[in-house]
Amino acid sequence: MAEDGRRGDEEDRGPGAAYRGVVVMESLLEKLNVLNYEEEVLSKHNMKNLSRHYFVSSPYLASNPGEQFYMFTIIAAWLINVAGRPFTEPQEYDEPNATVSNILAELRAFGVKVDFPPSKLKSGSGEYVCFVLDRLAEEALRRRGFTFRKTNYPSENTEEESVVEDDAELTLSKVEEELIVGVPHSSNFLFFSVRHTYRMNLFLLRWFPILESTVDATEWNLEVERVLPQLKVTIRTDNKDWRVHVDQMHQHRDGIQSSLKEAKSHLDKLQEDIGKTLEKVSSREKYINNQLEHLIQEYRSAQAKLSKARERYQQASGGVTERTRVLAEISEELEKVKQEMEEKGSSMSDGAPVVKIKQSLTKLKQEIIQMDVRIGVVEHTLLQAKLKEKSNMTRDMHATNIPEPATGPFG
Repeated sequence: MAEDGRRGDEEDRGPGAAYRGVVVMESLLEKLNVLNYEEEVLSKHNMKNLSRHYFVSSPYLASNPGEQFYMFTIIAAWLINVAGRPFTEPQEYDEPNATVSNILAELRAFGVKVDFPPSKLKSGSGEYVCFVLDRLAEEALRRRGFTFRKTNYPSENTEEESVVEDDAELTLSKVEEELIVGVPHSSNFLFFSVRHTYRMNLFLLRWFPILESTVDATEWNLEVERVLPQLKVTIRTDNKDWRVHVDQMHQHRDGIQSSLKEAKSHLDKLQEDIGKTLEKVSSREKYINNQLEHLIQEYRSAQAKLSKARERYQQASGGVTERTRVLAEISEELEKVKQEMEEKGSSMSDGAPVVKIKQSLTKLKQEIIQMDVRIGVVEHTLLQAKLKEKSNMTRDMHATNIPEPATGPFG
């Protein structure tokens, strides 16, 4: 229903309402050029020039909503400042809703009526974007004192034009009306052009009387048939003529309306058939549901039992998993105990350590015997040294001259 209402509004506005944005955009570009936006905006932000249809929303034009929205906010802020109201230049990462609301608030401050939601401007293109920028450009031009003057067209003398249909033929009766003077049979026939004026005809009638033709009617008809193809006047249609385009637009519009009527009748019939089919399907569905109600109840009870069985299975599988883990731990401990017992049993039954101990004891006894022999030799040497020292001391006591003592105990 909303789509039908919108379509009705567009039909009330006229067939050219869809192209109004193109006209507004071209007018806006002219105003921006007058305001020297290339040097004051584009050069400052290192942007490219706007095309004639940059802010026009059309499926046949390439669009970049992010770039177009940023360009719209930059130009709108610049126009507001030029119009005499301070406005902070928006940044690339500002909130779009806040920026659009501020621009519309400034537009209302200029006395412009805004009867559309701010969300229409978030796309960065469309009729409302062109409208906002155009009104701001007008305020900026008014601030700078610039006005567009009306074009003075030179007066032209209108002349009557003879309109001839395509592939029109000058019939024999028209040729006879345009033929004023006849000449003798020996001369060629003289035909006057259709474009001769009425004044020239009067002049010829005044100075040359009308002569009666003496040509045979049969020869006259043959000559007329011979020259008749050369008397065809054809006006070729120019594709650049706006009248041709208007006629084509009317023809297409009539064709669309006629096709729409036929299609609408078919679509209404199709809608009615689909509605009846849906009613039948709905009634059939209700009947099937009533017939299968007990089966549905049984299915639901079976589903409930299945869910309970699955819960019990999950609980049981959880207990099995826990017991499996405990069994694995006990088996690991048992393996460790078995390994320790095997090591101890092998060490107890093995006689190699005892043999090693016996060999060590035998070697230790031999070393003790050798040590005792060495101790006896040292004691004997020490005893010999003491006896010798004692004899030397006795000899020295009885001697008269006491010699100098030796440096060592054996000196």
